[in-house]
Amino acid sequence: MQALPIRMVLVDTSHPGNIGAAARAMKNMDLVDLALVRPRQFPHPEATARASGADDVLANARVAATVTEALAGCGLVLACTARERDHYYRVLDVREAAVRAVAESAAVPVAIVFGGEHSGLSNEDLAPAHALLRIPTGTEYASLNLAMAVQVVAYEILRARGGSVPPAAREQPLADPPAMARLYQHLETVLVEVDFRDRTQQGTNLMNRIRRFLQRAELDANEVNILRGILTAVQQRRRRAGETVPPA
Repeated sequence: MQALPIRMVLVDTSHPGNIGAAARAMKNMDLVDLALVRPRQFPHPEATARASGADDVLANARVAATVTEALAGCGLVLACTARERDHYYRVLDVREAAVRAVAESAAVPVAIVFGGEHSGLSNEDLAPAHALLRIPTGTEYASLNLAMAVQVVAYEILRARGGSVPPAAREQPLADPPAMARLYQHLETVLVEVDFRDRTQQGTNLMNRIRRFLQRAELDANEVNILRGILTAVQQRRRRAGETVPPA
């Protein structure tokens, strides 16, 4: 999947490990544009170690003296913050913000700004933002680690652009409808033989419910054969138990 022109801007990052972890989070989600504003220590061996394979994102990261400089060439600017602000800002949930960022990035690069670990974003750093981005959290402790926040936002961006886990390849194809019909008939026969009956007032819901949950299981042909083998074993055991023992 091609990387989107969405820039992650980290402001006043104090711990180099968070820079590396953020770079890794970005690369995991097909984002590569990283900008660092006034990082305390960069480059740094710990940033490289925490990047763990995202060395190219670190190598290409732009370092800027101001947020305005880091935002050069960007259109939409979103600021990630959990703090309440005195001034009016439009506030977007992270999922809504991700959808907006993906859409806007088709025309011009988008920037998402993250504050430092200790004090977040200043009002001055927030000034260029068109909206605030909020990540929902529990009420007791709303402060996320910087790299964790980048990971959540990057993940939502991936989902917003249609990224999903491909379904696992099946070892066996799904059982066809005739095979399922034979299974249900076999099962119904055995239920009668063992006197397991529908106890509801109408007396007609049991097999329908069994069909529904087995359909949800999406059985393949081998699994149908296993179930029918179990049913046949039950029938054979019942027949042996019912045989008359000849007198001695």
